[in-house]
Amino acid sequence: MPDIFEDIRCCVCGNTDHSQFKVKYQKETFAVAECGSCSFMFIPPYYRKSIDYHNYKDEHVANAVRAGNNWVKIERHKLRYDLIRKYKAPGSSLFDLGAGWGHFMLTGQQLGYKVYGIEISEQPYLYSKNDLKLPVDHMDFFDMDESKKFDVVTMWDVLEHIDKADTFVEKCAAVTAMNGYLVLQVPQIDSYFAKKYKDNWKMMGLDHVNYFGKKTIAQLLEKYGYRVETIKSSFEIKLFIMYTILPLIKRFKGKKKVTLTEENKTIKASERQTYFNTFTQKPMWKLKLYMWMHNVIYKTLSFLNIGEEMIVVAKKVR
Repeated sequence: MPDIFEDIRCCVCGNTDHSQFKVKYQKETFAVAECGSCSFMFIPPYYRKSIDYHNYKDEHVANAVRAGNNWVKIERHKLRYDLIRKYKAPGSSLFDLGAGWGHFMLTGQQLGYKVYGIEISEQPYLYSKNDLKLPVDHMDFFDMDESKKFDVVTMWDVLEHIDKADTFVEKCAAVTAMNGYLVLQVPQIDSYFAKKYKDNWKMMGLDHVNYFGKKTIAQLLEKYGYRVETIKSSFEIKLFIMYTILPLIKRFKGKKKVTLTEENKTIKASERQTYFNTFTQKPMWKLKLYMWMHNVIYKTLSFLNIGEEMIVVAKKVR
């Protein structure tokens, strides 16, 4: 039998004692382990040897993104800046770590923030750099110069992908100015949906190595000089459309007797993006109505603490 706890280490408390880990969830191709010392859940290194994010999105996805409506994307990201503005005003320097397709940076630029970002995956980087003309570099974060400090460092759905999350957060602290802020979003393992669906939770997959709860994310950030200011629930309606509504429609049309998890495995990223585009290719009056409804739903669910992810705002205090 293979030793699935080979080279295991908890990035939150540093525990390496094999006897203090247990399998919390057993999936077909991987397992999620739980640290007996701090209760942090993650996928052991044994299962993560073949994961590579350099080509995380291909040209088909890029073309689908290119065909989308940037106005909708900008309006969506303004919700994130509503939160950031409470801590740092426009004019502040903002570093987006894992910039993706760049629409968050584009929004910040339009609002007056001095933005900079890096992206390791080639197609999102090329789109951000060439299509959106943003100041973004194609590089590994660990190779980044630490001499420049930023008022705000943001990570949207990044930290769950990182094998050495503690080393990653330590690097974040090195580029965050004193009294600056780290703002991040990650799937929340102690959310209502995660507890309800357990090992069938759609956020659980081999590309998501870390499963933070409110306690464990605070413990990790505080170890590297941050003080958590707020944690709020986040329900990404775009992801709900692409990962719940689309699979339901495909399953209904195909009359397949499969679970949503199984149906989701058959859908390509480009197909998800193209489906979302159908919601954004409407007359402007409909789009404005759509975004008003989107914002009301998002803010209501966040207020009620209903969501699969959490947004964490942490201040660098030492």
